[in-house]
Amino acid sequence: MRVEVTIDKKKKLPDGAVPALEAELLRRLSQSYEDCRLTIRRTGYDGLSVIGGADGDKKRVEQILQETWESADDWFY
Repeated sequence: MRVEVTIDKKKKLPDGAVPALEAELLRRLSQSYEDCRLTIRRTGYDGLSVIGGADGDKKRVEQILQETWESADDWFY
């Protein structure tokens, strides 16, 4: 399964936020999905694509992403 997260480049993020998010999100996704590849890019919009997953995987990935963002104080600093 391949997961692509796009983050609006107009959003201000602290230095190092994207690589830290990528590492933490991949760690969390790997707990539920064995062969998961993750890409995070800065673009003109926010988005999430899940390619090659089963029914319901996108909802689960959205939930994992939301939990990861909400717990940033635990893993970013």
